Amino acid sequence: MNEKRVAKLVRDLLRELGEDPDREGLKATPVRVARSLAFLTDGYRRNVADAIGGAVFASQANNMIIVRNIEIYSLCEHHMLPFYGRCHIGYIARKHVLGVSKLARIADLYARRLQIQERLTEQIAMAVEEAVHPEGVGVVMECRHLCMMMRGVEKQGSIMTTSSVRGSFHNDSATRSEFLNLIRTQADF
Repeated sequence: MNEKRVAKLVRDLLRELGEDPDREGLKATPVRVARSLAFLTDGYRRNVADAIGGAVFASQANNMIIVRNIEIYSLCEHHMLPFYGRCHIGYIARKHVLGVSKLARIADLYARRLQIQERLTEQIAMAVEEAVHPEGVGVVMECRHLCMMMRGVEKQGSIMTTSSVRGSFHNDSATRSEFLNLIRTQADF
């Protein structure tokens, strides 16, 4: 991303909005916005191999592995407004497992692109499936969308839930139910 070009575009945008980009509070805004956008969209400049970093380990485990409540922050591709929430990822290992933090890194990789929640959910599931070839994968996301809260219908309490279930999570209702029940369980910490 060309930070100088983006900063110039933001400066022009401020003028179009009726602001004076040279006033005290806005002088550094174009550069700050450019840097913020670079951070919020760095998923375009990374790939799953970067996120995993070789942390795929041989394992005899064939049990369900779940990481719940992964914080998600993304930008809606329709309005470039944030959406945020939590992501739950589960899979049943066959011969390999991922380092636990890598599930969150995969989720962040795809969240840091202009997104729709439906596609984001599916991309995470596909990435886990391709990385460790598990028996099955399940991903559930629950997010609040500022494009729906701040503008349009202005529904403050709305939460969008999406899921992607693959392999045994799709084909076996008992496996899917176990996953859904486990992600709803509250931890006593």
